Amino acid sequence: MFAIRQYEFGPAENLLFEEVPDPEPAAGQVRVTVAAAGVHLVDTTIRKGGFGPVEFPMTPGREVAGVVTALGDGVSPEWLGRRVTAHLGQANGGYAELAVAKVESLHALPDEVSFEAAVAMIGTGRTVVAVLDAAKLTKDDVVLVTSAAGGMGALFVQEARNIGAQVVGLASGEKLDHVMDNGADAAIDYTRPGWADGIKDMTVVLDGVGGEVGVTALKTLGPGGRQIIYGWASGSMTPISTEALFANSLTATVALGPGLMRRGLRALEEESMAGLASGRFVPLVNPAFALKDAAKAHEALESRATVGKVVLKP
Repeated sequence: MFAIRQYEFGPAENLLFEEVPDPEPAAGQVRVTVAAAGVHLVDTTIRKGGFGPVEFPMTPGREVAGVVTALGDGVSPEWLGRRVTAHLGQANGGYAELAVAKVESLHALPDEVSFEAAVAMIGTGRTVVAVLDAAKLTKDDVVLVTSAAGGMGALFVQEARNIGAQVVGLASGEKLDHVMDNGADAAIDYTRPGWADGIKDMTVVLDGVGGEVGVTALKTLGPGGRQIIYGWASGSMTPISTEALFANSLTATVALGPGLMRRGLRALEEESMAGLASGRFVPLVNPAFALKDAAKAHEALESRATVGKVVLKP
């Protein structure tokens, strides 16, 4: 099979397209013929050496969707030939034509759910569900979504719209059209100086950007508002002082880390996939990159040139 291989930490050009032996599923595992593999910002962090232990050489990628084509010992034959998606966890191995996954990580896919949509939801979606648990949005909220054209941000816009809340999405350039098409009441270019001028009385900020954008977003909250922090795509977390919270009776909540584990990853994945099947969540998916172009996918994601979830197709 062909796969992406990485032999050392470093830039995207370290992702090499090579022919390697087909993987064989061990006991309790299946082999999946990959139809789509997810590309996540965490993948870029792992590539650079900033997250978790890595044993080289490795094949990156933690999110896959496809068809089960081989079974390890002890796996029920009912899985053979089924359409599935799975999060591979620390094992990686998704940027490939074939990947192995633990049977307990599998989610069966209805025929009407595309592989691209499934892989856009298995990892990103479970985090979205955890953030929404923390946010507790209501129809009376006025919600500011940072990075509203990203894989997570697009889903937050949809959820706010679906429950009847007002929602303002932050994006840049041509991405503003995607935010409006997704159902936002307004879309604002956060790269424009003074972008927050005149914005006030937000009740919720969903902050996945951090840095100066997160600080400015905090200032848009009205009395009793709440900021839900789930990432720092800018490269730095939102610095929040007690004085800033006290001045307007604000609250700030971190929705990742131990908070993500409160319900358990499997439960979050199940709600995410059920939301996909029901139409509650309709992931925004960037036009797919070919597997051999994984380096280009990483570069595009890191430069904010993509819209929605980034996907590789073998």
